[in-house]
Amino acid sequence: MAEETTNTQAPAAQATAPAAAPAARGERPVRPFMGKRRFESRRKVCKLCAEKMDNIDYKNFQFVKSFTMESGKILSRRITGTCAKHQRQITKAIKRDRNLAILPYSLPKK
Repeated sequence: MAEETTNTQAPAAQATAPAAAPAARGERPVRPFMGKRRFESRRKVCKLCAEKMDNIDYKNFQFVKSFTMESGKILSRRITGTCAKHQRQITKAIKRDRNLAILPYSLPKK
């Protein structure tokens, strides 16, 4: 009788096997790891440190204006790549230029 119980369990196990194998039906195989990244970004270097600029002159409004968006917002360090020291000086120069009406606070909406 023990043999009969093992035989009756085997067909039940076979019946569940096809239901558990949908991976072989339509799924893609896993790609192997290639080892290299697709895109590796370069570290941004502060162009003011590279040019060895100690102070930023607010009177040079063309230079200061290059650190603002068209709408008048100040660009962040992530975008410009400046160091914290120079970003503070840029911010101070932009705010000083806005106060003296050299740079606009914002552009009028069209």
